[in-house]
Amino acid sequence: MKPARTKTPRKPPVKKGSQTSLKDPVGVYCRVRPLSLPEQECCIEVINNTTVQLHTPEGNRLNRNGDYKETQYSFKQVFGIHTTQKELFDVVANPLVDDLIHGKNGLLFTYGVTGSGKTHTMTGSPGEGGLLPRCLDMLFNSIGSFQAKRYVFKSNDRNSMDIQCEVDALLERQKREATPNPKTPSSKRQVDPEFADMINVQEFCKAEEVDEDSVYGVFVSYIEIYNNYIYDLLEEVPFDPIKPKWNSCSTPMRNTDFVPPQSKLLREDKNHNMYVAGCTEVEVKSTEEAFEVFWRGQKKRRIANTHLNHESSRSHSVFNIKLVQAPLDADGDNVLQEKEQITISQLSLVDLAGSERTNRTKAEGNRLREAGNINQSLMTLRTCMEVLRENQTYGTNKMVPYRDSKLTHLFKNYFDGEGKVRLIVCVNPKAEDYEESLQVMRFAEVTQEVEVARPTDKAICGLTPGRRYRNQARAGPVGDEPLVSEVVLQSFPPLPSCELLDVNDEQTLPRLIEALERRHHLRQMMIEEFNRQSITFKALLQEFDNAVLNKENYIQGKLNEKEKVISGQKLEIERLEKKNKTLEYKVEILEKTTTIYEEDKRNLQQELETQNEKLQRQFSDKRRLEARLQGMVTETTMKWEKECFLSQSDQNAPPIRLRHRRSRSAGDRWVDHKPATNLQTETVMQPHVPRAITVSVANEKALAKCEKYMLTHQELASDGEIETKLIKGDVYKTRGGGQSVQFTEIETLKQESPTSSRKRRSSTVAPAQPDGTESEWTDVETRCSVAVEMRAGSQLGPGYQHHAQPKRKKP
Repeated sequence: MKPARTKTPRKPPVKKGSQTSLKDPVGVYCRVRPLSLPEQECCIEVINNTTVQLHTPEGNRLNRNGDYKETQYSFKQVFGIHTTQKELFDVVANPLVDDLIHGKNGLLFTYGVTGSGKTHTMTGSPGEGGLLPRCLDMLFNSIGSFQAKRYVFKSNDRNSMDIQCEVDALLERQKREATPNPKTPSSKRQVDPEFADMINVQEFCKAEEVDEDSVYGVFVSYIEIYNNYIYDLLEEVPFDPIKPKWNSCSTPMRNTDFVPPQSKLLREDKNHNMYVAGCTEVEVKSTEEAFEVFWRGQKKRRIANTHLNHESSRSHSVFNIKLVQAPLDADGDNVLQEKEQITISQLSLVDLAGSERTNRTKAEGNRLREAGNINQSLMTLRTCMEVLRENQTYGTNKMVPYRDSKLTHLFKNYFDGEGKVRLIVCVNPKAEDYEESLQVMRFAEVTQEVEVARPTDKAICGLTPGRRYRNQARAGPVGDEPLVSEVVLQSFPPLPSCELLDVNDEQTLPRLIEALERRHHLRQMMIEEFNRQSITFKALLQEFDNAVLNKENYIQGKLNEKEKVISGQKLEIERLEKKNKTLEYKVEILEKTTTIYEEDKRNLQQELETQNEKLQRQFSDKRRLEARLQGMVTETTMKWEKECFLSQSDQNAPPIRLRHRRSRSAGDRWVDHKPATNLQTETVMQPHVPRAITVSVANEKALAKCEKYMLTHQELASDGEIETKLIKGDVYKTRGGGQSVQFTEIETLKQESPTSSRKRRSSTVAPAQPDGTESEWTDVETRCSVAVEMRAGSQLGPGYQHHAQPKRKKP
């Protein structure tokens, strides 16, 4: 049973402002392509070498009611329409290739709308090679003479490399050469003219400070991400005549095509780096061979004809250049057979599919599904950038949704600090692409605020440098170059012939002695010159040692000064930290005090509201008591006025002039609520309220303008007559901003029919009383007077208040 796979531990979050690792922002560049037609409307203007400005086209202004808006966006560098491929490469890609040679990873995106020039920037065109062939050319120019023989490095399926000795590599080379290859070798194949023009880079570019004591191997791979599936573009799909295909009727059909490629899976290696499992990696030895592999995979990439582009990329393509380097052994002859000393670096060149709106591409069916997947993966990339920026800006630890897309999941290691990240935003300045270009600019604005940790330098193997050339010098003279000793001997005068043929020869020996003396003299002169130069060299060496010592002393003094400054800064930091702790303690005390005061404030506020409510109730009770007393006073006054009036009047008194009384509350603003179902009685007791707002349904607007409220309510009394009640109250504003009504009194008006069975006065019944008054309910005049008086307050309780005017006798 396999052990359960443990979950990869999450890296601890780095707090904002931490100095544990240096970070660099993502390098975002902008490239503006020229317009296809000179008469096209332009919406993008290059302000300077770092800023572009977007103008709203005329059509968009009409759609937005004439709203004209100009927006500027800044980049690390902006490349205008006259920028050459060489200028773009020197600024953007050259540093990435240099890092690749020195063991560091790199990631380069091209991003933009369909037809903005992404593929031209990455791949190039005939006679104008793009970034990809130029990266290959610089790489092989730098390591060309230091490359290991083929198959010394061997790729495995775990995203790492194995190393073989020269014998094993030779055997594998012989084995591969003996294997029949159905395809024509690249060296014998005729090169496509476009292919040849694209890799024919005239400018020679080479990296500096290449490690000459190492050997190098280059491996390339090419994949595409189509509909969120990963496919290997270098995979040779075999012809399978045995496995049949099945049609829609479940009947086997003749297999005349290749088996469709299978999608690949993402894996995580022992160093927690993501890679494509089972992806083909081809070892290449030259720019031509590497670009030939790329061109073979490029022909398999999915493109389609859309409304915006005749050859629109329907997938994201990723071309990986993997550089493997291993040090030579101590003798400088062979590769060091230690797998731990292998350094692997990778440069990923990504050509993203174009972001586009389906209503412009007129996409249907498969094209619509492809566009949806492209936009979804680009949206996931934008979301990852936004979450990364938020985590780094505000110190949060939100999970970045790398796994939502294969594109972001594959490159998540780069954003976690595995290498530099560069983004080239390609834009088409035509007005039709304004909306898409605006979204691209916003994505670039977010991306360049994301910071990526700098990759650490590779560890030094510990062997003595210069091993390669020192071994060649020790092996003896190379070619026809003479040694130093031979050059010195050739500078001496030649010796004469030393052969003695005659005993009496007296010339040979003197000539030989003279030649030897000249040689001895020349040797003495050379020794003196050598001693003199040795003394001079020793003096120079001593002077150099003194200079080095003085430099070391100077540097040591500077270091001591820096250490003193650092010590002082540390003391200052400690003092500030102590002060910070003290201030934090004071702030904590103040916060607690503030909490106590706020609690007291809330309690006092509640107590104040309770007292206000109590005072309001007392005030309402007082008003009701005043109204009751006023009613009693009015009743008594009317009673005495009636008695006085009856005592002074006679039968020929003028008729009573009836009139409405004025409401005692006429000084206030009233809401006169009369429902639509009420009947207009038009009685003499109907109150007259000036400055009133008459409504059929109570509403907040009317209540907000008034201080008093009166509801006219009608119902049938027990005797069948209509009884009208005037329900009155005061309008108060609530704490929530509304209005409430507190009822204070009820006034009842009752209408009686004159034909009701009441007592009437007759000439023969109920004579007049001695005091001039008549019996109860005598005639119409008396009943009208009583109706006017209404016997106020007799049966309505303490809340009663009437509005009738007492009947007075004219003087």
